Amino acid sequence: MAEEHEQTGASLEDLRLPELPSEDGDGLDREAEVDISLTTEENPKGLSLQCSPNLLKMLKAAESRWTQQCEPQSRDTDGGDTSEGGTEELVTEAQKTDMQIQFTDQKQEFNKRPTKTGRRSLSCSIAQSSADSNSSGNSDSFEDECSPRDKLQKNSKGFSDFCIKNIKQADFGRREIEIAQQEMEALMVLRKRAEGEKPLAGAKVVGCTHITAQTAVLIETLSVLGAQCRWASCNIYSTQNAVAAALAEGGTPVFAWKGEPKDDFWWCIEQCVSADAWKPNMILDDGGDLTHWIYKKHPSLFKKIKGIIEESVTGVYRLYQMSKAGKLCVPAMNVNDSVTKQKFDNLYCCKESILDGLKRTTDVMFGGKQVVVCGYGEVGKGCCAALKALGAIMYVTEVDPICALQACMDGFRLVKLSEVVRQIDMVITCTGNKNVVGRKYMDQMKNGCIICNMGHSNTEIDLASLRTPELKWERVRPQVDHVTWPDGKRIILLAEGHLLNLSCSTVPTFILSITATTQALALIELYNAPEGRYKQDVYLLPKKMDEYVASLHLPTFEAHLTELTDEQARYLGLSKHGPFKPSYYRY
Repeated sequence: MAEEHEQTGASLEDLRLPELPSEDGDGLDREAEVDISLTTEENPKGLSLQCSPNLLKMLKAAESRWTQQCEPQSRDTDGGDTSEGGTEELVTEAQKTDMQIQFTDQKQEFNKRPTKTGRRSLSCSIAQSSADSNSSGNSDSFEDECSPRDKLQKNSKGFSDFCIKNIKQADFGRREIEIAQQEMEALMVLRKRAEGEKPLAGAKVVGCTHITAQTAVLIETLSVLGAQCRWASCNIYSTQNAVAAALAEGGTPVFAWKGEPKDDFWWCIEQCVSADAWKPNMILDDGGDLTHWIYKKHPSLFKKIKGIIEESVTGVYRLYQMSKAGKLCVPAMNVNDSVTKQKFDNLYCCKESILDGLKRTTDVMFGGKQVVVCGYGEVGKGCCAALKALGAIMYVTEVDPICALQACMDGFRLVKLSEVVRQIDMVITCTGNKNVVGRKYMDQMKNGCIICNMGHSNTEIDLASLRTPELKWERVRPQVDHVTWPDGKRIILLAEGHLLNLSCSTVPTFILSITATTQALALIELYNAPEGRYKQDVYLLPKKMDEYVASLHLPTFEAHLTELTDEQARYLGLSKHGPFKPSYYRY
């Protein structure tokens, strides 16, 4: 209406009121538009104003009311003509009346539209609202549907041993997998080289990892090599629903969807483990949840299990605890501390994906921001390098004096969190520990501080302390919560403390190719190892396999290795074909 008033006061030439929305039988006149000439002080020559017949009727009615109100005043004046100002008032009044009727009519029209009704849970409605406000590639996970557990699903061949969000997304997921295959050439080479031998024939692999396009390439590679697989997700937010649908369409029993409640998370793992007439003999885990579940709920399965492959800091820590307590029943392979995992996935992957996750969720600018990274391992090093390159002011907290010295030598200020907590704009945890950021620190943070985690588990941020009546939680975007204090201060919590990059964005496919190839070789090694080679303990991947994984990825860069001469090999006491470093060497 403000814009409308400005148009009227400025020039009547440009004034053209919209026609009212109409329906058959509304009784309004639908004849041609009528010109009205107005003469005012500002418009002495009279300008032509086009009005609809309906507006003309309202003008006449308004004129009649105005004449009756102003007639006594007109007789008291010295013959002054009131038609000039009156006409302007008529137009303004009619214009307002026209707009009010139009808005009323539109509101009635809106109310007449049919509405879709159905049973919706509060969480579904909130999720749908969040999806509508965010057009990112992850929005498919916020469909307004019932829990997948309540639906009977079948693929095009009648296969129903799976539980996912929507099997209709399978074609899209298949395209995602095909795109990932182009960046995972090493894994495809491994398929071709070992396909005829079927080194995993008879293997029954139960897996609990992130379910992404890259992981799907690994799962299907294991199947090509002879393994039977059943899969669940290790993270409630990282599952790509379309990819899960493509796996199910291809016949892989997969139980996962994005945004699983905690109860459904464990239910999905149980479906993988307790299938009728199918018992696993190999475990591929990421975080240790699957291993922990089998140990607690199905310990008898370890009688048939030949080994465990674990790729995360958290999961490896659990395995070492079990080994120390004498509770580890089978050999385990520590993939996380293999060179190809530490130096590439943990460092280079996090170096790129930390920025992607933060940008997608917060649209924050990094230049000049004060950021604390808790932990200066390989993940912390990658995060610090990426943020420093964009102009952030970096601080590091660390308990290990060696890592602390590295941080200082790399130009970062080593502090305690308590020393800078009141001034920082962002906190990133990557320690693998618990309660690194507690309530006492969050109470002191300034308004708008962003908190996120780059470690596997959501234990690094003390979320339980935030689930109190005096704090208000508000979901403002998918995986973005505002937690508001009674005084109005709010902090921004990402992915509810879960792994940021895989929960809120994606990670470089090439890097995951390195990790997936390492996992596949570790499975082959443990499954085919003669009895007695590996005892009930935790082992690192043999150095020769690390070097083989790296060599498979060099052709991507058109790289050419230098070969040792016989004399050089004898001088170093090495084989010309490796391994080139002893097991204790630190890259």
